[in-house]
Amino acid sequence: MIRTGAALTVWFAASLAMLMAGGTALAEKPAKQYFGAAKGPAPLEARAIGSYARGCLAGAQPLPVTGQHWQAMRLSRNRNWGHPVLIAYIERLARDAAAAGDWPGLLVGDLAQPRGGPMLTGHNSHQIGLDADIWLTPMPDRVLTPTEREEISAVSVLRDGGRTMRVDPAIFTENHARLLARAASYPELARIFVNPAIKRALCNMNWTDRSWLRKIRPWGGHHYHFHVRLSCPPGMASCANQNPPPPGDGCGAELDAWFKPREKPRGPRRARPDKMMADLPRECRVVLSAGDGIEPPAPGVQGDAADVSVGGAPVPRRRPVR
Repeated sequence: MIRTGAALTVWFAASLAMLMAGGTALAEKPAKQYFGAAKGPAPLEARAIGSYARGCLAGAQPLPVTGQHWQAMRLSRNRNWGHPVLIAYIERLARDAAAAGDWPGLLVGDLAQPRGGPMLTGHNSHQIGLDADIWLTPMPDRVLTPTEREEISAVSVLRDGGRTMRVDPAIFTENHARLLARAASYPELARIFVNPAIKRALCNMNWTDRSWLRKIRPWGGHHYHFHVRLSCPPGMASCANQNPPPPGDGCGAELDAWFKPREKPRGPRRARPDKMMADLPRECRVVLSAGDGIEPPAPGVQGDAADVSVGGAPVPRRRPVR
């Protein structure tokens, strides 16, 4: 049963009280181990809780693995779940791009886990059901087999498979550019992360309207796929938006900084510490345990969705020329 409105509020409060009073036999483990083990969604009203890199997802919906103009990839990961607004966005983008003749269909990578939260491998974000990776490889004109969806690799649009920060014009075409422009045009879209070389290629093209380029944000990697991020649904107080991109099209000094040599060699990359349940909004305990879910460990000091800082927000940094 899906709980909504006042009944949901009462149920959340009662569930939190039981969790805080009852404890559990489970030892404290990283939050990703609990959320990574959840096989299905929390049977609650759809809510994005917390921030993109520190939160969870109630009432998730699955992206159907095969649609008329999209196919979900890497099905074994069970990451084709999202807030309903994300599912609607992907389906609309796929339909509109195909109808315009720009793109035959989307190959869709990771969205979120069934209950969101930190992932066992890979992403730091994708935790609240408003992020999705879409391959820069067009969908073939046939339905891929489950094995193909696990084994086919996306193709880099950069020269030398990404070892240089220049797009390969034999791979990155006007159709790629039009797909990105369309993806950025919808009002619910907050930003799209792409490789700085892709951003530069888009900046160098002649566009009648350049306003959408503000939403195209340069970030390392992201030359096999682009990463869409939606804004929090209107009125959803449990969800923390990322600050909007700076004014302008982002094609000036901010972008140039990615192509300047580093002043100092980069040292070894430090591994991020695992997030524990106490690092997430307190509602995430209820999301995790709802229905036939997983009982989290006994609570210690809890986070609060209203106080969660937006983590994992890309900021400009200097990168060496590759």
